[in-house]
Amino acid sequence: MADETKVPDVNEQAAQQAGQNVQVRVDERDLSTSYANAFRANGTAEEVVLDFGLNMQSQAAGDQAGIVFKVNDRIVMNYYSVKRLAITLSQIVRRHEEAYGELELDVAKRRKE
Repeated sequence: MADETKVPDVNEQAAQQAGQNVQVRVDERDLSTSYANAFRANGTAEEVVLDFGLNMQSQAAGDQAGIVFKVNDRIVMNYYSVKRLAITLSQIVRRHEEAYGELELDVAKRRKE
């Protein structure tokens, strides 16, 4: 995936903040890719648990429609890594909105009549 706006690698940032000059090599041999349109986050005193998956419409008995959150991936992180991730994601979204406009989270406001 090519990206014109490079965001610094958080591992490199952490090493630089610690006053170290470290070269980080990324091993992608066992990389797998997943798609998620939904997530769930929970925290304990020690770590944050992030579940990623798909919101899917389901047809329950009695013709009552509902949504099922099918969890595909779970990531467990410490709070330091979560904070670096939050900062990086914020930077990525800000750059995207600067280039393409604000992302409206309210679905009703995005609908075209």
